Amino acid sequence: MYYIVFACWYMLSLLPLRIHYVLSDALYLIIYRLAGYRTKVVRSNLASSFPEKSAAELKRIEKGFYHWFCDYIAETVKMFSMSEKEMRRRMQFEGIEQINEEFEKGRSVTVYLGHYCNWEWVSSLPLNISPKGTAAQLYHPLESKALDRLFLYSRERFGAHSLEMKEAFGILRNWQKEGRLSVTGYISDQVPGYSSMHYWPRFLNHETPTYTGAERIARLLDTPVYYFDILRPRRGYYVAKVVKMCDNLKEAPKFSITEQYYRLLEQSIQRNPEYWLWSHNRWKRQWKDFVEYFPDEQERKRILSKL
Repeated sequence: MYYIVFACWYMLSLLPLRIHYVLSDALYLIIYRLAGYRTKVVRSNLASSFPEKSAAELKRIEKGFYHWFCDYIAETVKMFSMSEKEMRRRMQFEGIEQINEEFEKGRSVTVYLGHYCNWEWVSSLPLNISPKGTAAQLYHPLESKALDRLFLYSRERFGAHSLEMKEAFGILRNWQKEGRLSVTGYISDQVPGYSSMHYWPRFLNHETPTYTGAERIARLLDTPVYYFDILRPRRGYYVAKVVKMCDNLKEAPKFSITEQYYRLLEQSIQRNPEYWLWSHNRWKRQWKDFVEYFPDEQERKRILSKL
């Protein structure tokens, strides 16, 4: 099954990107107009995140989201065979010299980003950093082994390493002991399990349970922390602006980096809200659910104090 899907995906990816965008426009009609894919989730998320916006504004964002989401699918397929030259042209990193300077100082780097714009293309980072550093990204294995292998192939085409979440810290710690420098990306705007709800920032008008693993690993490895603020100047082109968040985590209060990440991500989303993954049921677990799951107050405090 893997080889059959691989061959089909690869052959489709060979089409010019302009053809992919024609297919994307057709996919928009199918996914949004005909199937109404997750429209209830999208509308609920938008309405609760932007209560100040009119119905017309929310509808415009909704349509923009589905257009972008179909483009994201098309761009992810195209990435399967995209050349290094074309990827460099379409996915640029502004301020990447900051990360290379960290490598010159002998320091590894932690990078935060969200499900915003095309996060798959960010795996082309190895094409832009100094050879002194290794690029890596955390991932959660998909249930389908065939699809999981396909995405790993695509995400590692340009030299990035995909680290499974439960193994990431051990691998990064071993790299550190070996003197191997790295820049590791964390997409932290996902829904954590109840036992991992250590912090609840205010995000897009919601009390939001969040993963704190990126901050925990960054503190243990004593790395500087950056954020990728991604922009989409036009269709098929992205720019990731490298923003420094913290240079010395030892002096930063607990959860301060996680809080700062959500403030920066919120600013990115508010600038162009249609480019965030609104179809993800981000707020399906609320504070009342957390309290019901941990009815004992001392147990809740123990979970909330953990980093």
